[in-house]
Amino acid sequence: MKKSSPKFEYKTFTLGSEITQEQKDYFTKFGVIQFKGFITDETAELFIQELAQIEKKWLDDKVEKINGIPLKFGKDPQGNDMIQRMCFTNKYSPVLGEFLKDPRFQLLTEFLAPYEGRLSEDEKDGLVFNHYVNQPNSKFTQMGWHTDSPRDLFLGQKILPMLNVGIHLDNCPSANGGLRVIPGTQNQSVLKLLFGKKQFIDHRPDPREVAFEIERGDLTIHDGRLWHRVEVSPNYGEKSRRRVMYVPIITGKFKPKSENSKTPFYHRFAKVVQK
Repeated sequence: MKKSSPKFEYKTFTLGSEITQEQKDYFTKFGVIQFKGFITDETAELFIQELAQIEKKWLDDKVEKINGIPLKFGKDPQGNDMIQRMCFTNKYSPVLGEFLKDPRFQLLTEFLAPYEGRLSEDEKDGLVFNHYVNQPNSKFTQMGWHTDSPRDLFLGQKILPMLNVGIHLDNCPSANGGLRVIPGTQNQSVLKLLFGKKQFIDHRPDPREVAFEIERGDLTIHDGRLWHRVEVSPNYGEKSRRRVMYVPIITGKFKPKSENSKTPFYHRFAKVVQK
């Protein structure tokens, strides 16, 4: 008998001094949760300024990879060069590095219980900055359906529990594209987790998917086994701009990256799936 996904109830929460039982139950059921106002407008502006400084230096220095992870380049609405995906930004800004010391991140590890999670400051891709702009010369307008688990297999290890934590730096109503998930699919079989859709290639809407009404400063968390995608904005240029930082909370053996790290095998497929 085919197992159906649970009926989704869209709710938002506020993160306090502890994770409540209601929040744990919600995440266990749907594999995703949204917290309002995790950072202030002023903090979001500060982060945008910090990221702009990192971007300028990397463009000036013609940096193409950080710790073996390729950067994604494109054009801004004015036709200037920009970096649309930046990794390990926490290592190039004391402000962003200090932000990851916020004790609230440690609270989020409870969503991985009974596993012990840790913030990926030195592992995976560190603190990632995704900068979506929809225009002809943009290389990063959307992201196809995927789970975050197959990379574990590419790295020669078993699939491990993980969370992907997003800090949103712009208002992003569902009408402007953005995050889409299929609630409950974190509980799917390994076969469906790997082959339920064509990873990154399939951009088609799914009748089970849900969208989010996101405001600047909100925080979203999704289980790495959950099917999710990023919908392209129907707008163009400045109106389509969406900026979000992501950092994973991971489990397993500590595997830090350095400037001597090799580029993971799965990045060879980047040009195939990049839009």
